[in-house]
Amino acid sequence: MEQNKNLAKVFGAGLIVLGGVLGVMGGSANKDTKPAAAVQPEKTAETAAAETQKPASEPVVQTAKAAETGTGVVVTKADDWAEQYPNEYATYMQNNDNDEIHSYLELHPYLKTIYEGYGFAIQYGSARGHTYVVEDVQSTGRPHKMANCYTCKTSSMTAKVLNEGDSVYSMNFDDLTAEITDPFGCFHCHENEPGVLTVTHRYLYDALADDFGSVDPATMSCGQCHSEYHFAPDTKATTLTYTGLAKMNPDDMLDFYNTGFEEPFYDWIEEDTGVKKLKVQHPEFETFLGEGSPHRTNMTCADCHMGQTTAEDGTVFTNHFWTSPLDNQDLLDSNCSKCHKDLAAEVEAVHERINGRTDELGERLAALDDKLAEAVAAGTLSEEDLEQVREDFRSAQWYWDFVFVENGDGAHNEKLAVQCLDSAESYMDKIAAVLGE
Repeated sequence: MEQNKNLAKVFGAGLIVLGGVLGVMGGSANKDTKPAAAVQPEKTAETAAAETQKPASEPVVQTAKAAETGTGVVVTKADDWAEQYPNEYATYMQNNDNDEIHSYLELHPYLKTIYEGYGFAIQYGSARGHTYVVEDVQSTGRPHKMANCYTCKTSSMTAKVLNEGDSVYSMNFDDLTAEITDPFGCFHCHENEPGVLTVTHRYLYDALADDFGSVDPATMSCGQCHSEYHFAPDTKATTLTYTGLAKMNPDDMLDFYNTGFEEPFYDWIEEDTGVKKLKVQHPEFETFLGEGSPHRTNMTCADCHMGQTTAEDGTVFTNHFWTSPLDNQDLLDSNCSKCHKDLAAEVEAVHERINGRTDELGERLAALDDKLAEAVAAGTLSEEDLEQVREDFRSAQWYWDFVFVENGDGAHNEKLAVQCLDSAESYMDKIAAVLGE
């Protein structure tokens, strides 16, 4: 099982996801073409409020630009930058090489029980290169009722939300499909200004609030999409589950889902158990910046999953082939080796510990799901016990899923992964005590 999982969710192929959303980052242009100067955004009330004052002895974190709304912005596609930034474009197109998809439902059959009644029990495949995202979301086999499923898949959606507002999220999925002209590209992270890191997904700006200026732009760019989100019940808009960094942790996020609405928020109700279940969505941003992360204060997502590359002509540029640091020998030699004698062996050891325990608890969670369904059908639990077991199951699955769907498999923050699995197991013990496991 572990070997199979690493084929699908390995720190390299699976983590093409986390290298994420940095688009074309400027870099060096062709020697015959003078690159456009990095445009410095005008100071606005938003960027001014976002700047964090720090003692002179501490470096001030560069503040990303937050995209403005209602400007009528038009997407400049990746192809349009190819001549001016040939190295960045060529490496961006290398994402086509990451074209394999592995079925998690085949590798982990217990998922069909855990996600029963939800789209991920129908089809759940590993991520591949960002250049495939539109094709993949259209062909998942999962039902797509609204356009909010396109949130991080196409620059066309991103620009439309900026121009027209939250009403775009509740459009019919197929209606928006007809308007798509560009998949995931440079616009997501730079809008139309090479060299300027821009948060184009305003829900991240809203979620970070006063902490917007304290997160490195090269991490925030990835966090626009590689984060835990939900669709707001009223507008169906993509929304994050916290306000400020202090609340950006699994405990407070679950509490928000439990108490932040008139009734507890849920993604679906499992028919045979009555559990109001939550489906976690790739929380790499929250995991990397979470307590216990070894690199949250001294590195960014881009440092590990992009890095600097030297072209044949000697030009140094930012690599836009999003992959695992284990697949970037230049990075391993020039950076990682300063602290890690054998990073690959260290990562493999973390994967074995976290993936092994995640699978073990996943099997147990599915077995408890079946036992709860049997108890509900037989009517053997009192209403009080049934309600408590349902709440405990919801919590157990939340903490377990937070680890299973996070694409670092423990490598981003093993401490947090262990804490989540401990919490999941504790809730499973409570359920088992009632169901008589």
